[in-house]
Amino acid sequence: MKVKEYDFSNAKRGAVVNPPLGTTLINFRIDDEILDWFQAQVNQAGGGNYQTLMNNALREYIEPRENALEGTLRRVIREELQTVTR
Repeated sequence: MKVKEYDFSNAKRGAVVNPPLGTTLINFRIDDEILDWFQAQVNQAGGGNYQTLMNNALREYIEPRENALEGTLRRVIREELQTVTR
């Protein structure tokens, strides 16, 4: 039986498929119960990616808070402009 020889002299280390732009690979610890819940949600839906589901949940948490800050800033600016124009 012949053994194939592979030439790795021009090979590059790293992922075979690059991650999508706008994403960052991080390592962090998460409670087992939280991870289990997200994975179960994906399994109940018939497939998908639990990481995408976690990203969506975090985004839904963040967006209302960002909008609330914008609303507060607009209100304060309007109030200040009213006192200046009087």
